[in-house]
Amino acid sequence: MGKRGVVADYAGDELYRGDLVAYAARQGNRVRMADAIVDRVTTRLVDGRLRAMLCIRPTGTESGFAKRRSLRKEWISAEHVRLIMPDVTGERDQ
Repeated sequence: MGKRGVVADYAGDELYRGDLVAYAARQGNRVRMADAIVDRVTTRLVDGRLRAMLCIRPTGTESGFAKRRSLRKEWISAEHVRLIMPDVTGERDQ
């Protein structure tokens, strides 16, 4: 029987629900760095490869001078995500 793997950022730090992460977000033709809280961690089969995916809630803290229009949840790949602070919401204890 196989062992369940752990989803990690590009530095190898494990990602869980409630973690604060930084990721690259597109705005038009530019890319900005944004902070978000991980809402869900899962994997999906994309083009025959298993990819780690995160459902995130942006916090509103980001680079750039144009404000984000909404703070809706987004699905992103965990390839270019970096853990900033683990368990900022306290959801891991529950």
